[in-house]
Amino acid sequence: MHVTVDVKGEDTYELELEAVAGAGDGSATNSDTADAPPTYADLLREVDLSPHEVSVLVDGRPVPEDQPVESDHVTVLRLIKGG
Repeated sequence: MHVTVDVKGEDTYELELEAVAGAGDGSATNSDTADAPPTYADLLREVDLSPHEVSVLVDGRPVPEDQPVESDHVTVLRLIKGG
């Protein structure tokens, strides 16, 4: 599935969910975890953002980062920016 990740006020990323699923962070220790569908946290990792600094919205509503991706368009709002 093709997913558009729109980081408000910044960039828009076009990702293939299958590629995100295969990327992982290397911490999977069993086949059940390795076969799990990609989550919104996985999408954030792909665009170099932390779940601690953003909110993920689908259709204008926040979604938990550990929920499997079920939408083809995701909006990301930064909660912390600048320095």
